[in-house]
Amino acid sequence: MQIAIGTKNKAKIAAVEETAKHYFENLAFEYISVPSGVSEQPFSDVETRQGAINRAINTRNATGADLSFGLEGGVYELDGAIYCCNWGAVAMKDGPVIASSGASFVLPEEIAEQLRAGKELGPVMDAFTKSKDIRQHVGAIGIFTDGVVDRKKMFEHIVALLVGQVRYRLNQ
Repeated sequence: MQIAIGTKNKAKIAAVEETAKHYFENLAFEYISVPSGVSEQPFSDVETRQGAINRAINTRNATGADLSFGLEGGVYELDGAIYCCNWGAVAMKDGPVIASSGASFVLPEEIAEQLRAGKELGPVMDAFTKSKDIRQHVGAIGIFTDGVVDRKKMFEHIVALLVGQVRYRLNQ
């Protein structure tokens, strides 16, 4: 089975690979950068979901893989707080596009202020942690859960939801 992932992000790639290997056999993986078609910093659940769907479709169109995954992180405001949200989508080669969401968690106000001012979470987190490419590793969730949940683990949950729905459809 050919699986394509519409990203070069290490945390997202690891989430798809590790989850898919538990449920499918004879896998070949391909990774490509594709546009999300949404803002660099999606600022709603709706926009984040659309980014994941667009990435899955763009990946399928570029590769023709059996399963093409798109994963997208974003933020939304609720009751005056900014939450981080995450969505995933899988485009089946000859079938539908399925989307699922995952964990949401509140961001500290000092981070939220910068997002409201138009900054993107990744660079904000790099400055906050004084490190580079945190989104490739633990992500904001890893920092703000004290390592209990990292970005790969968070996306594994979403990918598992998607894989389960694919398996259900394939077994019908």
